[in-house]
Amino acid sequence: MSELNRIITIANQKGGVGKTTTAINLATALAAIGEQVLIVDLDPQGNASTGLGIDRRDRKLSSFDLMMGSHTVTETVVSTAVPNLSIVPSTMDLLGLEMEIGQASDRAFRLKRALQSDGAKTYSYILLDCPPSFNLLTINAMAAAHSVLVPLQCEFFALEGLSQLLETVNQVKQTVNPALDIQGIVLTMFDIRNNLAQQVVNDVRTYLGDKVYHTLIPRNVRVSEAPSYGKPAILYDLKCAGSQAYLQLASEVIQRERRRKAA
Repeated sequence: MSELNRIITIANQKGGVGKTTTAINLATALAAIGEQVLIVDLDPQGNASTGLGIDRRDRKLSSFDLMMGSHTVTETVVSTAVPNLSIVPSTMDLLGLEMEIGQASDRAFRLKRALQSDGAKTYSYILLDCPPSFNLLTINAMAAAHSVLVPLQCEFFALEGLSQLLETVNQVKQTVNPALDIQGIVLTMFDIRNNLAQQVVNDVRTYLGDKVYHTLIPRNVRVSEAPSYGKPAILYDLKCAGSQAYLQLASEVIQRERRRKAA
């Protein structure tokens, strides 16, 4: 894979953990500090596209067309209201992707091939927002990516779901992408008043050490409200605790990348 950009899959098989919220706001934060960023929305529900204000009527082409090989990144990409941030939107067509390409010998590598085009190389970061399940879309995302970023909700069953996801990453490494790495674990929906949440933080950090980002994403009403206005939280309310946390997370992501390149 080309090192001209960094392709990060944002994945968790469990729904409701803040995966799409993390994709949107991390991408916005990276764009705000001058990075050229692309989100590829791989969830048929299209929440990342909606959360960035892309009306369904404006999704003439989508990630489905990209993975079918009928159109390129340059043709499918849509600009957002955020400077330096673009998206390949999602449509419900993705629900039929497995039926369309499930028997093809290259079915796991459609996205990887699409992201090797010149149009993709103009972005310094490409974030792949996955559906909350392990299917052909998620396999394509992991096959195309350099690393996986895992949003993890601070709740009782978090570690159980995490171990399943780490096993999935290992399976992908053994079969389709030996270079795949864990970019990091980001703890989401943290409530400082909740003793259990703090216990989860301690357990995950004990279990995974420096793979866990220092930044904690708090439970935050403004972050929850932002998608209904078609805006990332950082545009909706820059000063709220959630927005500030995502800016801090972006800084950590970039610092890790610098250390990785220097190693």
